[in-house]
Formats: sequence, structure tokens, C-alpha cells
Amino acid sequence: MSEIENNKILARRWFELISEHQVEEICAITAPTWKLHGGPPQLPQGPDGVRQLFGSFGDIKQTWTIEDVIAESDKVVVRATNTCMQDSFFGIPARGKQQTFTATFIHQMKNGKIVETWRNADDLGRVIQLGALIQPPNE
Repeated sequence: MSEIENNKILARRWFELISEHQVEEICAITAPTWKLHGGPPQLPQGPDGVRQLFGSFGDIKQTWTIEDVIAESDKVVVRATNTCMQDSFFGIPARGKQQTFTATFIHQMKNGKIVETWRNADDLGRVIQLGALIQPPNE
């Protein structure tokens, strides 16, 4: 099997592990220097960053559905849909409210590990689903 195919399998596995909330298994496929772009600010690198990221979610039940996987060289792009329920999101109460949003991730792989991840998700659509209002500033 080619390295590109192995990378695609690894990227798909990452989403399965997130849906199963298997944090330590995610850490096992994450490089010690892993960085996340598009996530919480000042997240540590590597497995400690993964642990902190998942610790920030609070009580969450989520399922990722992969829509597309495209790979070239050492990068894998995944477009996916998340259906989740959690207590709050960005400080907005969410208990009992199902949210569905799309996201695109680009994973860079090296030696069978994810070394860097870029995330672009519809967080605005998600907060609107929770009833947040967007208001212009008072002038």
C-alpha cells in the first residue's frame, strides 16, 4: 500500500477516534510536535495539546461523517460533517440542542503520525443554531 493511502487511512482513523472520544489513542497517532491551526489559542504542541483540546469540550457526544478525503504528497484533506450535543459552545448554552456543522481539515503526516492540522469549521453557523444573535456595535 502506498504512503498516500496509509495517510488517508490515518486521517480517517483520527475522525473515528474523535467520535469515540478515545483521546489517548488520538495522542498515539499524533507527533510530539503536532500543531493545530484554527483551534483554541495557545494550545500546547503534541499529545498535551490534544488532551487540552478535548478537555476544553466538556461533556460532548459527537459523530463525524467523512464526506471527502483527498491526499497528495504528505497532506490529507478531509471534508466532514459533525453532529454533536454538548453543554455549551463558545460560552453559549447548548444543553439538549443538537448542532450540525461542516468542517475541513488538512493533516500533514510524517512517519505514520499527524504532525500538523489546519481546521476550518462553520463555527458561526453553529452558534446561530444555538440561538446566538449577531448585532452591530452601538455607535
